[in-house]
Amino acid sequence: MVNAYLKRFAERAGTELRPLDENGYTQTRKGSAIIGVNVLDDHGVLLLIAPVIPVPKAGREALYRRLLELSFLTTADASFAIDAAKDEVFVRALRRLSGLDYEEFEDLLDTVGRVADEWDDVFRREFPG
Repeated sequence: MVNAYLKRFAERAGTELRPLDENGYTQTRKGSAIIGVNVLDDHGVLLLIAPVIPVPKAGREALYRRLLELSFLTTADASFAIDAAKDEVFVRALRRLSGLDYEEFEDLLDTVGRVADEWDDVFRREFPG
């Protein structure tokens, strides 16, 4: 199902997009954002993630507050999250596969890409190094 959605998305966007690999992963771009598309079959979920910035050494508390405030409404169906192992900020959206239709898939993919593309440059300016 997700491969069919990926193909339809690529055709509509006029871009090339690889199908999911053997691990259920592929990626695409929106502006400066790289969006990972992950199907986690064991959990029955679709996970969309886009790296934004490494967590800076200074100003972490201000960054964390800003991420929480933005995740309240600005990120729509996505949210900011921190991968502790990588110490990196991501935009993420998680959705059960059951009942997922194409329009919702496209909206989630667009939202994650738009938010990551919009905020990566802002955060780099506001929270350097």
